[in-house]
Formats: sequence, structure tokens, C-alpha cells
Amino acid sequence: MRWDIDWIEKRAQLTPFKSAIIDGDTQKRWSYREINQRAHSLACFFMEQGIKKGDRVALLSPNDISYFDFIFACLKIGAIFVPLNWRLSVHELNQIIEDCTPKLLGYHSRFNDLMNEELASIQVDHQDYEAIFINQELAYAINVDETHPWTIIYTGGTTGKSKGVVLTHANIQWNALNTIVSWNLSADDVTLTYLPMFHTGGLNALTIPILVMGGTVLFSRDFDAENAIHLIEKESCTILLMVPTMYHLISQTTAFEKATFQSVKTFLSGGAPCPLTIYEAFSKKGIAFKEGYGLTEAGPNNFYIDPNEAKKRNGSIGKPMMFNKVKILKTDGSSANVNEVGELLLDGNHVFDHYWNNKEATRQTIIDGWLHTGDLAKFDEEGYFYIVGRKKEMIITGGENVYPLEVEQCIQNHPAVFEVAVVGLAHPKWGEAVTAFISVLPGQSLTLEEIQQFCLSKLGKYKVPKYFNIMRELPKTHVGKIDKKYLQTEYQSIVS
Repeated sequence: MRWDIDWIEKRAQLTPFKSAIIDGDTQKRWSYREINQRAHSLACFFMEQGIKKGDRVALLSPNDISYFDFIFACLKIGAIFVPLNWRLSVHELNQIIEDCTPKLLGYHSRFNDLMNEELASIQVDHQDYEAIFINQELAYAINVDETHPWTIIYTGGTTGKSKGVVLTHANIQWNALNTIVSWNLSADDVTLTYLPMFHTGGLNALTIPILVMGGTVLFSRDFDAENAIHLIEKESCTILLMVPTMYHLISQTTAFEKATFQSVKTFLSGGAPCPLTIYEAFSKKGIAFKEGYGLTEAGPNNFYIDPNEAKKRNGSIGKPMMFNKVKILKTDGSSANVNEVGELLLDGNHVFDHYWNNKEATRQTIIDGWLHTGDLAKFDEEGYFYIVGRKKEMIITGGENVYPLEVEQCIQNHPAVFEVAVVGLAHPKWGEAVTAFISVLPGQSLTLEEIQQFCLSKLGKYKVPKYFNIMRELPKTHVGKIDKKYLQTEYQSIVS
């Protein structure tokens, strides 16, 4: 073991009384000492339940103090934390649970209807849960090193089945260190986390790095643009990450017109390409605004750009951070030159270890030590990088990844459907709108309401197409394939 992985205990020793976590909805506050003690108590409880090193512990909850309890308790005893995406359907959640086989599931009462009754569970917003943190003093000594898995975060897959991204202690800590050094984070930084903490953006982009540095994390459960502005100014937030949809809603409020954001050093946008109108809205107020780039399998932080440079280079994600490597490969396997487009590859200690129970997917993604992102990028004469497209047909809607094939497979299972194509159409609020084009079998009928309800029963709500178009026949290319480019071009107006 090269270092003590229990850094939350070290942070509690260094700055015991500093505010670590604030619940923006209830105004409840926890110091580093209190956060560490809660983690210790929950770790004792886990062990009493028979949870051992390497066992999975899952959590199904909106943003809540229980995320910090669970992840740091797992840190202490070598268990593996699995945050679950509550936007998924029961069917999809059960697939994940069958894959990672957690020994215990924590759940919030908001999601009682998604619960798997066969699992050992505890309700995290119940008095029995809070009772765990009273007089738990069990001693333990678990040998956990930086190569051991700490979390499994499930992400979408082109096969229609989620893949579990295994992040080790080293992966998460190196992302934190890289972010601190490259973005100049300090103990004075305060962030507001609205992104769901089952998502790497909510958990690893700023939350963990700021806690490592000794700053303060403010979280809230349900995004409201007016309240977001209120919390930012009330708690003197300094750096924030939100998705373009959130920024779009914020920029439309009267509160935005009046706000000064004097404490904020930088607003960061991630999860989807950011419309230039949002850049312009923040620029008019003289507020620092920039984009980032990441993915669950790497960080998610990989680039840095100074906000002043971001103003001159709209759409640039910046330059590689201090402790990672980046290259772009063209289709012929050669390295791209200036302004040549190719697939973006990443390398560094922050890159994920493997996909849980999926050696083949791991082999296809990490090749010769490099993570193949599937995203298309280029760089300019001064080394600034730009994402220009996606090698795969992934749709990003409201910051969430949606894979067309998964949605197509779902729709194709309806007995009245003959053919289906799912594409993303540019949308002013969501970034992209999931849109389905369907042809019906001869002699069959299908209503828009019927196919929408069918999808809602099988898919997470954010994956269900926002627009359905039932056509007599889908357009084809000269080789007989469904012409998705034609659909995207000819039908863009339906979402404008």
C-alpha cells in the first residue's frame, strides 16, 4: 500500500470544524469531523450486516447526505459503492442489481415504487437510519489499497444494457488531484451540486475534488432556476458545474438579470455541447463561463480552459489537464494534425479500471492503454481542443446520455412496429431531443399515446422520445439502410 486511502479521516484531522456539506433544502450543515464520524458509524453498521471488502453496497436516492455516508463508509472498509440512477425504469434497475449483486441497498422513500423487495435494505430518510450514527464504535482494520475498486457507476451501452464503470481509489483520487492542480481549487471554494450524485458529474467533477481540498459542498435535490440563484448568492458559491439545460433556465429568469454573482469565479458547463446563446447571456453580465469535457470512464475531468480564453474560443474545451495524456486518431490509425478530426483518446491514472462483468467491452474500450472515447475532436494551432461530434450515435439530452439503439430495440418490440429510427434533433432547452420515426406493419394501427406509454413502461423517462413521427415508410440510403441523416435534416423544424 503506497498511501492511506482514508483521506476523509485525514481531512477531518486537518480541518475538523470546517463546513464540509450543506443541505441547500434544509440548511442542515455538517463539519468534516461530523462527516467522518458518520462514515465511521455507517462502516461499523455495514460490518455488523456482514458486509466485507469487495461487497457491493447500493444507494437509490435523490441528492442527500446519505451519498456521503455511503461512499465514505465504503472507503473505510473496502466495500464498493454503487449509486443507482433513479431515472431508470424498474426493469432497468433490476438489470443493474442482477449485474452487481449488492448485499445492501439504501433507498429514499421518494423511490419506494422502484424498490426491489428481495434485497436487504434500509430507508435513508427514516429515523432508524439516523439511529445508526449513535454510539457506533466497532473497531476495524481493513487492508485496502489504491488499486481496489471504490465505486461502480453504471452508464448506458450501445447494446441496450448498462455497463458498470469500475473506478478504483486511485482513479477517483487522481481525478481529484488533477482537478485541484489544473483548476486551482482551494479550501475557500464552495460549489453547488444539482447534478444527480448517481452521475459522475454530480459525484466526481467537483464534489470529491473540493472535499479533498477542504472546501464546502452545497447540494440540492430538485433543480429550480430561481432557487439556484438564491443558493449561489446566499452561500457565496465560487465554482459551479451545471448542464446547458439548467443554464438555459437560469438565464431566462428575472433573478438572473438582477444577480451579480460576485463570489463566483467560474460557471462550468458539461454533459452536452453548450449553445452559444448561453455563452452570450453570461458574457453580457461579465461572468466567467466555460465548457468542460468528460465521461464516466475518465475522471470526468480531462481539460482546462481559462474563462478569458473561452470567450475567444467559443466551444473549446481547452487543453489537457496536468496529469493526463490526450491524442486524436484518424480513421487510418495515424495521429491527427492541427484541425484534423479524429477519435479522442485519453490516458492517465484517472481512467477507469474495467467494466464490471464485461471483459469484452473493456477490451474494446481500452486499447494499448488508451481509452477510446468514441467522440470526435480536433485541436487548433495553439493546442486548444474542440469536440466536433460523436463517433457513435449517442444522444445527449438534458445532460443524460441516450443511445438510439437501446430506444430502437424497445420500440421495435411493439407488435405493430415495422421499422424504427431514433435520432437526436437540436433543441433549445434539452440540447438534443430524442426523436423516433416509426413505420407500422400492414394491417396494424398505432397511436402516439400508445407507443409513448409502451416506452414509458420499458425505459427511463429521459430516454423516451419527446417526439414520435409515424410514417408510411422510412427513407433509405442507396444501399437500403434507413437514412438517419435525411431524417435529422428534413425534420429538424419539428422541434424548433
